[in-house]
Amino acid sequence: MERDETLKKIEELYTENLRMKGKTSAAVGWNTHESQELRFNKLTSVVEDLGSPITINDFGCGYGAHLQYLEKCGYIINQYNGYDISASMLETAKINLVSFKGKLNLLKMSKIKTKADYTFVSGTFNVRFEDNNKSWINFIKDKLEEINNFSEKGFSFNLLTTFVDYMESHLFYGDPCYWFNYCKNNFSTKVVLIHDYPLYEWTIIVRK
Repeated sequence: MERDETLKKIEELYTENLRMKGKTSAAVGWNTHESQELRFNKLTSVVEDLGSPITINDFGCGYGAHLQYLEKCGYIINQYNGYDISASMLETAKINLVSFKGKLNLLKMSKIKTKADYTFVSGTFNVRFEDNNKSWINFIKDKLEEINNFSEKGFSFNLLTTFVDYMESHLFYGDPCYWFNYCKNNFSTKVVLIHDYPLYEWTIIVRK
């Protein structure tokens, strides 16, 4: 399947999810609000400067729930750049984040164009539809290179784990050891693999 066709199907999936399920964690593929926030907790652990203002890229931002989580936890966000390929998600995020006091950029594109202190990717790499594993791995590698280039202090991302007893054919499952080694060899000596929380996934954080 051509990459543009895959991205189009992903856009349609999340746009329809939002229409059917509203502004909820289910619209972005998570079973519960609690599991969504657990993912945010793991991804956000890349940030070491809680008391200092930071800028954020959120790749696959949905309706902006990660920014709301950050504010709830006391992080000071000067600028938030939310990327998504679903116009409906971004329209909902604009309404959802109306009280945000920092600079808000909501961008309908699949390429990151903004420098930020940290970049987060939550669930964005999980759905590949008919794209084969080799092609999807190369897509993730290219995207991580891009993310690394636009992240001044670090980035974090998650993937479904290969340590499962059942796999959905349209989803991508990442070998945690492979991706840990890849990040360690290509991006930083300061890489952490988190695989001890009760979800069928893992999180990698990369600090510069």
